[in-house]
Amino acid sequence: MVDIKVLDANRLNTAANMLKAIAHPMRIAILKHLEGGKRLTVTEIHELLGIEQSTTSHHLGILRDKGVLCAKREGKNTYYYLKYDILSQIVDCLETCTCE
Repeated sequence: MVDIKVLDANRLNTAANMLKAIAHPMRIAILKHLEGGKRLTVTEIHELLGIEQSTTSHHLGILRDKGVLCAKREGKNTYYYLKYDILSQIVDCLETCTCE
């Protein structure tokens, strides 16, 4: 059992903010598409999800702002990827927990 007194309040706050950012169906789908070290552009993600590019950019901005995603500009494109590969385990856990 984890002793709550040992946990750092700043780390807990960061973790909570990351979870809040992930807590949206489209953002979970984005994470799923970025599993396995994939790097995708806004255009690629919006085409995969079938939503507007501006909506995709909005979701990516939230995930990036909260430390879930990173972005790297290469030429005209910006590629998005998981900041920590282990975050995909959260999505896997959610899939397991929601199966009937």
